[in-house]
Amino acid sequence: MMERKGFDILFVDDNEEDAAMAIRALRKFNLAEALLHLENGEEALQYLHENKDSPDRLPKIILLDLNMPKVGGVEVLREIRANEKLKHLHVVVMTASKEDNDIIETYQLGVSAYIVKPVDVEKFVKTVHDLGMHWMVMNSASKKNEKIDS
Repeated sequence: MMERKGFDILFVDDNEEDAAMAIRALRKFNLAEALLHLENGEEALQYLHENKDSPDRLPKIILLDLNMPKVGGVEVLREIRANEKLKHLHVVVMTASKEDNDIIETYQLGVSAYIVKPVDVEKFVKTVHDLGMHWMVMNSASKKNEKIDS
């Protein structure tokens, strides 16, 4: 089996505390073999554009905050969906925003899921765990379908 050179999860969030909690939770539950944390949308787009021609370097899933400096999450999502080599990527918005407009716009742009970050640490860890378990089930089903199609 070829060793993966990219990251399973690209986590884009400018909030240090949220990022640290999510990373700890993902690693605690062994939900990510490799994780890359970037602090803003500009860094995320740069990484994705630099690696768009190398599918093995692209993440399996992007956890994306909306409210970030430089380039916000909605703009990152727009650019991902507009690029032929990136538009297939699974993007989960994980943000503090409960605004209907944000939820509607991101789903219209093809987000895989929209999660409002809980303020409570235990609920936050449970949310990350549940997201990871959902992703593992979906990824496992996808791999089974690939074998059937082969």
